[in-house]
Amino acid sequence: MALPIITLTTDFGEKDPYVGAVKGAMYSALDNVRIVDISHGISPFHIVEAAYVIQNAYRSFPKGSIHIIGVDGELTPENRHIGVKLDGHYFICANNGILALLSSSIKPEKIVEINIHGHMESNFPVLDVFVAAACHIARGGTLDVIGKSISALKELKGIQPVVNLERNQIIGTVIYIDNYGNVVINIQRQLFQEVAKGRQPVIAVRKFRIKNIYERYSDAINFDVPKDRREEAGKELAIWNSSGFLELAIYKSNPTSVGSASSLFGLEYRDSITVSF
Repeated sequence: MALPIITLTTDFGEKDPYVGAVKGAMYSALDNVRIVDISHGISPFHIVEAAYVIQNAYRSFPKGSIHIIGVDGELTPENRHIGVKLDGHYFICANNGILALLSSSIKPEKIVEINIHGHMESNFPVLDVFVAAACHIARGGTLDVIGKSISALKELKGIQPVVNLERNQIIGTVIYIDNYGNVVINIQRQLFQEVAKGRQPVIAVRKFRIKNIYERYSDAINFDVPKDRREEAGKELAIWNSSGFLELAIYKSNPTSVGSASSLFGLEYRDSITVSF
């Protein structure tokens, strides 16, 4: 029988003892388990960033994997804890909109509001409540034992792009900036194609106008031109990234040398870009 897999996505960083404590608690509770770090570099309390990271990572794991998301996890009357079965995977997190990107395209199979808090004293819910819930599922337990069923997840505001009435323009916003400074926009390929209807796009970002959207970064480079005369590093471009989102980048970016799309375009989280047809 394969060992259960529990993944961790948090905003804890690497300096503090929190990640180690959470892993230690799981190893103490389970004789056999595989713990995988997805990311501990989520910006503090950055729900959209966490949503984007988990959306793009969880599918690479086998069905039945359990994903703890420790971002904005403090229990409050407006921030309840949930266990969700979605796309054959289990997610343990706060009901703060963090699963909205996933549930917008895939309907959850089961959602429960976790109610085991009375059995433990906790001021560190990821260590106590989330670990207990994940370990319960890893042993073969069901969500119904650790919570009561609820019908819907909290929606996340501001993650959907806006299409104008004339349907010749999409206004998107920045939802993620990666380690290379590439900028991910909340416009997905399916919506883009539905609005474009074959028309030529123009992506307006500050003073820049980008008309081509590539499949890969290297598609923007003309390799027929000799290398010493070729426009490469620093060339601005747009691609459909591996998750199907519109991404603005510069070729072979390096935030510390040639710069990045974020610095070149002057874009930060929640900034707007416009695609016109």
